[in-house]
Formats: sequence, structure tokens, C-alpha cells
Amino acid sequence: MTNMQRIKKVLAAILMILCSCIVIRYPEEGFYLVAVIFCVSLLLYGIRTLLYYLTMARHMVGGKSILYFGIIVFDLGIFILTTVNDPKFFIVIYLFVFYGFSGIMAVLQAFETKRFDSPSWKWILIEGIANTAVAILAVIAGLFLRSSVDISYLYAACLFYSAFIQLSTAFRKTAIIFIQ
Repeated sequence: MTNMQRIKKVLAAILMILCSCIVIRYPEEGFYLVAVIFCVSLLLYGIRTLLYYLTMARHMVGGKSILYFGIIVFDLGIFILTTVNDPKFFIVIYLFVFYGFSGIMAVLQAFETKRFDSPSWKWILIEGIANTAVAILAVIAGLFLRSSVDISYLYAACLFYSAFIQLSTAFRKTAIIFIQ
């Protein structure tokens, strides 16, 4: 990982921690700010991906997948920007889809890693179970309890957890392999 990538990860983690603190401090109003920041970041990332496709990826193998990904991310940013008036429903859907999918994928990855006798399968399984539990809690808090404060705290905890992962990734030593 280059120094610039490390700086980007640290800045993203700081932004996530700041958003998490805002949501905890102001559970009702903090959603709007975080939703707008999330929408703008999705729009910018979609534009950047589309520009990457136009300049370089269209000449690559699999370049169309980058085009499709850029269009989907850009459309998702526009969709979320239009639903920013009701961000709690968006947050519940986001938490359920993102954490549910990543939890199921992590559990499947843990089983595959266990087949190869890797000692890290337990941590991957714990992460998968935790992500799946967050998805279930989001559905319970959002759809059954309809508690906006619980959704706020759950979303803030997820932001803080993501920031912690970003920081740990940024400060992790990267292995360099020299071929002689």
C-alpha cells in the first residue's frame, strides 16, 4: 500500500468517526447530514469510475463491467439523494442489504478457508456472524420496533466499526516479496 492510499484510508476513517459522533449526538438530524455525505460520495465515485472507463477501461478486458459498475453506483447515489427526506428507511435497507450480504459471504468464505486448513477461518466466521446479526438487528429496529433512536445508534456503531477497520488496514504492515 502506498503512502497516498494510507492517507486516503486515514482520512476516510476520520470522516466516518466524525459522522458517527454526529449521529450519536443528534440522532434525528444527523441522519440527513450523513445521508447527504453518503450520496455525494457515491455520486463522485460513480463519476470517477465512469471517467476511468472512458479514459482507460474501455480498452481493457472486462472493461464493460467497470462501466456497468460506474452506472449502478451513480444511479444509486441519485436514488439515495431523492430519498433523503426519509433516510431511516434507507438506512434500514442499507444496513440489511450490505451487512446481510457481507455476513453471508464471510460465512461462506470461512467454510472455504477451513477446508484449506487456514487458522484464520474462525475470525472470518465471527465477522460473518456479527455482520449477519447487524442485518437482523436493523430489520428488527427499523421495521418491527420502528425506533429511530435504535437505528441511529446501530448505524453509528457500524460507522465506527468501519472506521476502525479502515484505520487498522491503513497502519498494517504490507508484505513485500523480493524475487531474486
